[in-house]
Amino acid sequence: MPYNAIVAFGHSLGFIAARVPGERNRVVKTNLRLCFPEFDSAEIDRLSRQHWRLLGRSIAEKSLIWLGSIKQLSKMIEVKSAVDLSSKKPRILVNMHFTGIEGSIILSALAKEKNWPRTSGFFQRMKNPFFNQKIIDWRNRFGGNSIDRQGNSIEIIREIRRGSFIIIAPDIDLGLKNSVFVPFFGIQTNTITAVSRLARITGAEVCLMTTTLKKDQSGYLCEISEPLENFPGSDSTADTARLNQYFEKEIRLRPAEYYWVHKRFKNRPEGEASPY
Repeated sequence: MPYNAIVAFGHSLGFIAARVPGERNRVVKTNLRLCFPEFDSAEIDRLSRQHWRLLGRSIAEKSLIWLGSIKQLSKMIEVKSAVDLSSKKPRILVNMHFTGIEGSIILSALAKEKNWPRTSGFFQRMKNPFFNQKIIDWRNRFGGNSIDRQGNSIEIIREIRRGSFIIIAPDIDLGLKNSVFVPFFGIQTNTITAVSRLARITGAEVCLMTTTLKKDQSGYLCEISEPLENFPGSDSTADTARLNQYFEKEIRLRPAEYYWVHKRFKNRPEGEASPY
């Protein structure tokens, strides 16, 4: 299908999903109410519908992300970097869950042409073994390396020291192990400390990476920032809180693009009930 048709199909999926009552619709609105208490119910409904429209688009676009050619991906996603990506310095790219997050595959797709290192990153195991393996195969088809986040820290440290692109998206609730409660939209939020710990062990630079819609919505822009100054610090909790504040700032610029269907606040400090 032409790209414009894929986008239109995705928008239609989102339009339908936003109007079907269900748990994920409730999760989206709960998250929006928690993070934007200044919004009234009409604004929450409007933002929720807009989010589902963009989420539907991103789901349809995965046909290109996972199966498309380098030429198709290059037309769909533009890369802008404030650092030399061919330097092979130890570097962690901290991604966040905007609807365009899978666009990071463009780094793998262009690696050979641009003389960039290969891309490695943690993945969260899926319940269905068939789709778990298929998604790994699709993500790795340009030479990438998907690493199961459960028990593979040594492998990711080796990849960082080799100079591979290491992509970590720490803005989802992955359980209480190796996590701390730090503020996110003014809410104590369970967040993994992996970025701080890995940067300290390896001496890697830490750069923010966001893949967001272009202003005209014709495709996506993958932007990589300058290395964060004085990161990591001496305290993993403070480092993790700092990252959450960067994420919050970016989300406020484009709130409909964030991945609100995730139960970001499901684990709570002791004695506090889940909002879901």
